[in-house]
Amino acid sequence: MKSKNWNQFAVTIARLFLLVAIAAAWIGVNAQAPTRFVGTLTAINGSTITVKTDAGDSKQVEVPATAVMKRLAPGQKDLSAAETIHLTDLATGDRVLVKLDPDATGATPRALQVVAMKQTDIAQRQQQEREEWQRNGAGGLVKSVDAAAGVVIVTTGAGPTAKTVTVHITKTTVLKRYSATSIRFADAQPAPLDAVHAGDQFQVLGQKNADGSEITATDVVSGSFRNISGIVVSVDATASTLTVKDLVTKKNVMVHVTPDAEMRRLPEMMAKMIAARLKGGASAAGGATTMGRAQGGEPATSAPAGYGPGAGQGGGQGRRGAGGNLAQVLDRAPTVKLGDLQKGEAVMLVSTEGATDVTAIKLLAGVEPLLESPDASRDLLANWSMGSGGAEAAAQ
Repeated sequence: MKSKNWNQFAVTIARLFLLVAIAAAWIGVNAQAPTRFVGTLTAINGSTITVKTDAGDSKQVEVPATAVMKRLAPGQKDLSAAETIHLTDLATGDRVLVKLDPDATGATPRALQVVAMKQTDIAQRQQQEREEWQRNGAGGLVKSVDAAAGVVIVTTGAGPTAKTVTVHITKTTVLKRYSATSIRFADAQPAPLDAVHAGDQFQVLGQKNADGSEITATDVVSGSFRNISGIVVSVDATASTLTVKDLVTKKNVMVHVTPDAEMRRLPEMMAKMIAARLKGGASAAGGATTMGRAQGGEPATSAPAGYGPGAGQGGGQGRRGAGGNLAQVLDRAPTVKLGDLQKGEAVMLVSTEGATDVTAIKLLAGVEPLLESPDASRDLLANWSMGSGGAEAAAQ
């Protein structure tokens, strides 16, 4: 009798464990389905919107009349003060956060809430951020860190125009650090000053002294990145990768190129002018202004679109010798696609860290003349590598 009762008890326990396992599996499957996502609005068809998410997926979502729709200004976080809008107020290019209805049963997911930012508002905010970084920002490579004293020495500029800037960190300074696997500012996380090391990329916004040699920081973002100069071995546009032979290590590196990567090609004359300037040649004195005008008539002393920290690096805005001018010239170079690169051509890039497998942040082709001065060219690319954290954050 005891044996029978024990068997029944054992069967009951087994069934209970099976039910728990099934429930856990069901919860796990459902947990994999995201309840919200952020992206860019690419199409509107009736009450259905199409969003390209930040993860690279394309999602269609039905927006019923009952959905809560709000518009935030870039930087605004309080939904209670957000403007109520309608589906007809949306436009392609807007940034949206979509919260899905977990009870929807149709083939197309249904939105409970849509929070939008106008594309034009984001562009305006980004421009304001760029101007702020141009006036009060600096960036380059970390030379030394004294975490106890709250002092970071940063090398800015390149070639004969390189200089050092002393950065003072206070208790109110916001310190962030880029993720080792992401090139997005949105993925940067708070980090203490002792996480910063010599050789790191360093961008700072704050109050400069008269000559820009010292800055009291309000915002800092840093990260460890790799600078590579090499020869293209192969290109796989379908897989969004290229293989580069690193001229320093003599080893091949697999480079992944995501939609976030910035790719440009220097015209031959521009490359020769930059190379001469890096070597301190006779053409260096007026090279920046000449090169800037060669790319559309605008002097290189004004900040180009898409450039944030580094514009006017070292505080010398408007001077021909300002280290930031060369970085601005790079931002004016024509963009290229991965498929435009050819086997055997030289490239320079800034990437995430990795020995044989990296993700490109910025890539520059047409650089053969620059490789004649590898050290100066490395510093040039280092100052060009990271965009404006604030401007990018405005679009998140």
